[in-house]
Amino acid sequence: MSILSIILVVLTALECFYIMYLETIVTDSKNTSRVFNISQEELKGSTVKTLFKNQGIYNGLLGVVLLYATLFSENAIEISAIILVYIFICALYGGFTSQKSIILKQGGLPILALLSLFF
Repeated sequence: MSILSIILVVLTALECFYIMYLETIVTDSKNTSRVFNISQEELKGSTVKTLFKNQGIYNGLLGVVLLYATLFSENAIEISAIILVYIFICALYGGFTSQKSIILKQGGLPILALLSLFF
């Protein structure tokens, strides 16, 4: 894996950890409200908190798998590519069902990392 690919994959993992942080630790903060375009009042609801914490765990695990692939796996490109494609598909889905900006916000780094793996 090239140095550029490693950097982009690690940055994508860090983005996953940041999303996890927003969704699981500071669920009803001003920053979470701004990032997800949801009012703090809505974020304080128990159902939304539960859903966000669940999503946060998924994002954290994606970050862990990307770091594992990059730092320890003998199949770094293959594992990274699968996870990056998954993240990009989720960003596309979010863009079509929620906010179009999600495609770039959540999918920008993964698509760059994915492209760097193959070129």
